[in-house]
Amino acid sequence: MVTLLILATTNTNKVKEFQEMLKDFPIEIRSLADFGPLPEAIEDGETFDDNAYKKAIHTAKILGFPAIADDSGLVVEALNGAPGVYSARYAGENATDKENVDKLLQDMQGIKNRRAAFQCVLSIAVPSGPALTYEGRCEGTLLEERRGETGFGYDPIFYFEDLGKTFAECTMEEKNKVSHRGKALAEFKAEFPQVLKWLTQRLLEEKPPKPDHSEFEHNDWSK
Repeated sequence: MVTLLILATTNTNKVKEFQEMLKDFPIEIRSLADFGPLPEAIEDGETFDDNAYKKAIHTAKILGFPAIADDSGLVVEALNGAPGVYSARYAGENATDKENVDKLLQDMQGIKNRRAAFQCVLSIAVPSGPALTYEGRCEGTLLEERRGETGFGYDPIFYFEDLGKTFAECTMEEKNKVSHRGKALAEFKAEFPQVLKWLTQRLLEEKPPKPDHSEFEHNDWSK
């Protein structure tokens, strides 16, 4: 039975979220913060799926335990899917949320098609390579100016029609029920008993075979 799952993050809020979500299962959740300094995964994939897997397998191989990672961002229809995997650095390396939003608003000036979606991919990998993937997507519309004070990233300009407000105007509970990340996590939790069985089987397959001691059966060690 798998007893330890590593979250490929140092984000304490994510850790608490997973610990609360999986509290009824016989598994311990640890994060990268529980270990010494580790080399960072290179997130150079072309899709969210690529980057989530890169982070998960990187962590699993280094630490020798199953690991889970996520990658997410905003895809805008009129911009051919941008900012996509570059969502966190759309305005450049180390860009702030404000700078990223400002650039997106500038790029969308005069564009009528403002359809967009948040996407999230969760990847659970074992050290030998196999992985499971869960995805979530939330459709919305980009506003021309910010609304709301909560949330982060592109939340202030992402309007969710079913709630009639931006993600930055939603409570955390409201957002988690409909968000891309919330959907991916809900699917993951619903299937977690099967996930545990899969992880256990994969780890058993990775164990080296027991040594064959038959050649020593007739040895006389008294000599």
